[in-house]
This record gives sequence, structure tokens and C-alpha cells, in this order.
Amino acid sequence: MLEFRGSVVTSDAGLLAYRELDDALGLTPAAGERLADARTGKNGRHALVGMFRQSVFGRLAGYEDVNDALRLRHDPAMRWIIGGKAAKGSGASPSQMGRFETNWLAKPENLATLTDLSGSWIDQVAKRRSCKRVVLDLDSSVSPTHGDQEKSVWNRHFGCTCYHPLFVFNQNGDLERCALRPGNVHSADGWEDVLKPVVARYRGTATSIAFRGDAAFAQPNMYEFLESEGIEYAIRLPANQILQAQIGRLLKRPIGRPPQHVQRFYKSFHYKAASWSHPRRVVAKVEWHLGELFPRVGFIVTNLSYSSKNIVGFYNKRGTCEQWIKEGKGAIKWTRLSCRSFNANAVRLQLHALAYNLGNFLRTLAIPAAIEKWSLTSLREKLIKIGPKVVSHGRYVAFQMAEVAISRQLFAAIMQSIAALRSPPMATAP
Repeated sequence: MLEFRGSVVTSDAGLLAYRELDDALGLTPAAGERLADARTGKNGRHALVGMFRQSVFGRLAGYEDVNDALRLRHDPAMRWIIGGKAAKGSGASPSQMGRFETNWLAKPENLATLTDLSGSWIDQVAKRRSCKRVVLDLDSSVSPTHGDQEKSVWNRHFGCTCYHPLFVFNQNGDLERCALRPGNVHSADGWEDVLKPVVARYRGTATSIAFRGDAAFAQPNMYEFLESEGIEYAIRLPANQILQAQIGRLLKRPIGRPPQHVQRFYKSFHYKAASWSHPRRVVAKVEWHLGELFPRVGFIVTNLSYSSKNIVGFYNKRGTCEQWIKEGKGAIKWTRLSCRSFNANAVRLQLHALAYNLGNFLRTLAIPAAIEKWSLTSLREKLIKIGPKVVSHGRYVAFQMAEVAISRQLFAAIMQSIAALRSPPMATAP
């Protein structure tokens, strides 16, 4: 038997924890102060910061389309997250959110602000972290398109019509900066616009900066920039005959019966390509796998002073960056770039990036040890998607939470960790 008794419920009560984190760090209020409001009248129904929260928190909960605002504007949890008049009224409608994202935020000054906003949020979080060494990972990805989006072009490597965005992450999984690019550009195209502002932000505050990149970024201008900034780097180097000649002895199969485990050999030497201004250190790794006729060979150009094995180990951690990109695609759905204009899609990517960062901040700052390994997808399905009954009283509203995947004790521990972030931030080193 089914009965509809008219109880007020929501499916996204876990967003309230993210809103508490937002309030503790002052993230969306700072965004509201920096974004330019395109409205000229004085009777605006929805505050700009409220619509900004509706965009970011909606994406965090898995609602990546403005059409979802038709339901979200009446959702009790979303109304309290938006704040202001929406708490007792309603959020912005789909048409209002559409104008907000594709018109107001797509203006050059607001798009530039959105692009810088991820870095500003990370600077706020960095005050609560003790680590002063920064490791940056730069990588590109693919965002397939299925319509007539501006600058979406066929990419032979990915085998689809797409955009080709560029991302830079730090070692905590925070997305420092990203840029939307046409689908047919080289993987390293425009890296200066993405990497240089991040380096400039950390200049004078980080004790050291390290950089990792794949073979697409093995370019002389990249090496020279990193060396001029005093940045340590490890970048994959495409193989050629000169490099292979340096490790000729390692390319011969080891004598004796092949062991059951992988055999790894390393060699370090200096090499100068024709386009380089001076020789640089190159580390080679040769792996012999059981049952394979030829070895697996890789080269890394670096200015690190570590041992060859440790340099390879440091570079291999770059693979975590690819997992973060997969999380952005799966949990935040940042490949959903379905607007017709390129600028509007660039806005959508930046809003997705902010939603990703907000989710990662909670994961790295407030999640208890028992669930610290959960992915953003697991947190969305088990934490955000808590279904409570909403009971309104004269002076307050109570969300009566269900205990399923997240117990009362776990949720309380999350809220206590967030409360601790309200204390004065750590003093920075002189």
C-alpha cells in the first residue's frame, strides 16, 4: 500500500555539511563580492551569491543542468543552502539560472574572476594546512561534445568531436586552475595561461614547488620557465635513437632464466637536444616483464638530485592526477558542456571546478579516518544523498536525518572538524 501523507522531505541533506564548510572558510561570500552583478535595477529577487551557491552546490549534488532548478528551487535543503529570501521562499528558476550562467557569468570580467576563484579558495584552505611544499601536476583531458557547440572539433587522438581542457592540480587533489580549449589543439597548448598564474600565487609563500608532466610538456620553453622560477621538475621525455643509445646495454635481455617478477633497471646521464640551451639530466627506466619479448622503456628529464629510482617513483605519482580528472568526470560531471557558445561552456567548466574543489576540501579537511578513502562519488551517494524529514517550527527548521551509510557519530565528527576550522588559521612562515 502506498500513502502520500504530505511530509516535507529532501534527498540532499548532506549538502548542509558542505554549506557549513563554506561558511567556515568564507568561500561563496568572497565570490559574491568579486563577481560583477549585471543587473541594473533595484528589485532583484535573488542575490547573486545565492544563485552562485545554487549553481555550485547543485553540481556537487549531481545536478549539472540548469533545468534541474525547476525542482531544486523548491527543495528544502537547497533553499537553506542558498540563504536569504530563498530560505522561506524559493530559489532561482531555470530561466533565471540560465541567464545567470550563460549571460552574466560569461562576460569577460566575470569569466576571469571565476577562473581565478579556485586559486583564491585554495589559498583560504592553505591557511589551515601545515604543508608548505607544493607539487603541481599538469594534464589535459577530453570532454566529448554531441551537438553544434562553438569550437568543438574532431580530435583524432581521442576519436571524437570534443573540447580539450587543461587542468593543474596540487598534491592534495585541489584543482588549482583549468582552461577550456578547442578540441583540436595540442595537449600543451596554452600551458602558460594555466601554470604561470598558479606559480605566481605561490611565489614567496611556498618553501618549494615541484612540477610533474607527461611527454606533451617536454618543451624547451617549459624547462626554461621552471628553472628560472627555481622549480623542481620531472617530465616524461619522448624516446629517440640518441637516448636509446645511452642505455644500449640495458636493452639486452638479462642473462639467465627469467624470474617471476618484473626486473627494473635505471640509468642517469646528461643529454642535450638540439633545441636545448644546455645539457639536462635524464633518467631512464627499463622494465623486463615475464612473457614479453621487448622491454618497456621510459625517459624522464629532471633537475632533481634524487636517486634515479626515487625520481621515477616521484614521477609515477603523477598518475593520481588522472584519477582526480576521472572523479571530476564521474562525480561532478564536468564534461557536461552543452551550451552553444564557447564562453558559456567555459563558465560551466569553472563552476564544475569550484564544485569539485568544495567536495575535495571536505574530503581532505573534515572527513573522519573511517571514510577518508571514499571517492567523491561515494561521498555524493552516501553523504550528500541523506534523506531526512523536514520539520518547520516557529524559529527554526529541523532536518531529521536518516542513519543509513552515515551514522550519527560520523556526521557529528564531520561537523566537529568543520567547527575547528573556524578557529584562527595557522601562522605562515616568515
